[in-house]
Amino acid sequence: MEKIINEENQGQAVALDKITGNGRKLYIESYGCAMNFSDSEVVASILAKEGFNTTQILEEADLVLVNTCSIREKAELTVRKRLEKFNAVKKTRPHMKVGVLGCMAERLKSKFLEEEKIVDMVVGPDAYKDLPNLIKEIDEGRDAVNVILSKDETYGDISPVRLQTNGVSAFVSITRGCDNMCTFCVVPFTRGRERSREPQSILKEIQDLHDSNFKEVTLLGQNVDSYLWYGGGLKKEFEKATDMQKATAVNFSSLLDTVAKKFPKMRIRFSTSNPQDMTLDVIETVAKHKNICNHIHLPVQSGSNRILKEMNRLHTIEEYITLIDNIRRILPDCAISQDMISGFPTETEEDHQATIDVLKRVQYDFGYMYSYSERPGTMAARKLEDDVPEETKKRRLAEIIAVQRENGHIKTREHLGKTEEVLIEGSSKKSDQDWMGRNSQNAVVIFAKGNYKIGDLVHVKITDCTSATLLGEAIELVVN
Repeated sequence: MEKIINEENQGQAVALDKITGNGRKLYIESYGCAMNFSDSEVVASILAKEGFNTTQILEEADLVLVNTCSIREKAELTVRKRLEKFNAVKKTRPHMKVGVLGCMAERLKSKFLEEEKIVDMVVGPDAYKDLPNLIKEIDEGRDAVNVILSKDETYGDISPVRLQTNGVSAFVSITRGCDNMCTFCVVPFTRGRERSREPQSILKEIQDLHDSNFKEVTLLGQNVDSYLWYGGGLKKEFEKATDMQKATAVNFSSLLDTVAKKFPKMRIRFSTSNPQDMTLDVIETVAKHKNICNHIHLPVQSGSNRILKEMNRLHTIEEYITLIDNIRRILPDCAISQDMISGFPTETEEDHQATIDVLKRVQYDFGYMYSYSERPGTMAARKLEDDVPEETKKRRLAEIIAVQRENGHIKTREHLGKTEEVLIEGSSKKSDQDWMGRNSQNAVVIFAKGNYKIGDLVHVKITDCTSATLLGEAIELVVN
């Protein structure tokens, strides 16, 4: 379950440079995780070849698409409100078509198309190459749907346009789907089984970004540590591979090593990692390369072994702590972030306290914390009663957030007095006299603009901090 979610980007409409000769207008919004935003780039690339230019003005669109998320109930409610808005506009533009993409597609296709009749088209995450055919269907007045999940689609042959981009950093998807079957998660049902993308297509996409002067890439997947290329096919079928395929297989540490070597002047990040699959060779690869950032997102979800078992998380808290200790031993300056769920079914105060204890033990740099939201279709929804009262969930979540905030401030203060490399991403939101960038640990750093520009890698001395942001003084450009 990918949960690197930038709340500021949720629902932003995007606009690309217009292509001469394209006569139709596409309005596309994305919600949820980084994978959804990456998928929207694939969709925009496909539709640009079908005669569509993007627009940020809903009222002038010929085709409106919303890329959906089913991870949290809040995201689904937001999408439903947006669909109501789209249909209100549609009354004044009868020819306008509305489509739902992504993770809500499979689960709600009948409801959207037949019962509520609020969309013309429903397209699952593995069916974007079928969009030209589906659009022909809706142009001729018929509803269109394709939510078939694929065992091999990775979109490795499509060069994505960059939608939500600062021209500095970009996501590159390396896997699709997930095999882990955590009981709270819809991803295996909405995105299918896990398969990896061919390494050369990954390297080509990064080369294209490098040639376009991007400075940083994030290798992206539901579980990047599970990356395994042996000529194609599902990861779970690797045991059936030939001896030659097994001997020449590429795992995540090998891919990461290759990317870092081939692009030494680019920053490399990756997300999300899974405790059960992250191995020491991945950590050692990070330590070996200066251009791989010192930040690992390692979801724990709960500090209670009993709850972890109910979640079907295939690690114990003891194994998790051992992994944390190994990361800190091999990468002393590495930032570690977490995902945490409060109020999972049957969670007791003792279980909750175990989570608080883990937070205090690990002292994460930052985290993504939510109260449990039952998602239809998951094993937890089918087998477990959502029996923790809402007020208890909220109280426990508030306690988790309070500990994390305290830990975050402690970790932020550790940067004071240090000189760190910061990649400039854009202007500070609070002052157009300051730049905003991130250090290797993914912390936001603010400093005066001076003569620097977006995309510069700058040595910055950290002089002050807030609870979540570093403040500093630029010293000089980093010379690679």
